[in-house]
Amino acid sequence: MTSASSDDPDDADDAGGPVVLGVDAHDTGSMAAAWAADEAARKGLPLRLVHAVPSLYREFRPFDEGRYHKALRERADRALDRAAAVARERHPGLAVTAVVAEDVPAPTLCRESRRASLVVLGSRRLSRIEEALSTYSVAVPVSAQAHCPVVVVRDPEHTTQDPPYVVLGVDGSPSSEPAVDFAFAYADERRAALRVLWVWQRPPAGSPDEPATEQLLHRLLFESTTGRHEHHPDVNVTHEVVHGHPVEELARAAEHALAVVVGRRGNGGFTGMRLGSVPHGLLRRAHCPVVTVPAHPQ
Repeated sequence: MTSASSDDPDDADDAGGPVVLGVDAHDTGSMAAAWAADEAARKGLPLRLVHAVPSLYREFRPFDEGRYHKALRERADRALDRAAAVARERHPGLAVTAVVAEDVPAPTLCRESRRASLVVLGSRRLSRIEEALSTYSVAVPVSAQAHCPVVVVRDPEHTTQDPPYVVLGVDGSPSSEPAVDFAFAYADERRAALRVLWVWQRPPAGSPDEPATEQLLHRLLFESTTGRHEHHPDVNVTHEVVHGHPVEELARAAEHALAVVVGRRGNGGFTGMRLGSVPHGLLRRAHCPVVTVPAHPQ
């Protein structure tokens, strides 16, 4: 059995924070675990497996004398064992630790994100109502609140695409700058091209401002990646101004991508309402891993 504990991430060393995988006991698949293990091995970082079990106080059931809580802990151990087996089979030398936390999943993973390099999640494909109301909703609230980038692995990377590419959505705001840095590094590590998109909704046909606006957007789009290429000279970058709805256009562009990367505005709330319409929409619409990168702290 994989060893489990409730150690505090605040006790960890800041340097080279781990890749944290939120392990879902309901997910018997291995896609998120495999993705997280590959990423940890690629970066030379440890992999930290985290599963949250509501505390006995929160799940208080006097009629069963704690048997329900014990069953949850046993199910957590089995889920962690499965994830650890996937990781070690793919990368036998990878440092893997497993943690069971006594709390609700989303707050647990947000605490973990303070010392993590990356948080990786699977997706239950919940409806919008389930995302808002379920205690076990994770993807939206963690993407909205985490202190580090969050990757939701809903579908696998499209590694058969030749050449491989990553999609980055920008809007010229300061909050998108960390996403630009992340996307360049992500593409460079995978020897992939980078497609940088600025999506805008075109004004009514015949508007006298349209040509000037589009020219301005092209300039801002190129400026959004200024200075990055010198650090990642091998990344082939293309810039595109696209007309339409941001979620639909980014999802369409990322249909065969390794991932789609977007920035996050604000600190968010556990309902995910301040995550932003674009990353929130991509979590439901995109068919590749979705990376949400928080803005630099003010």
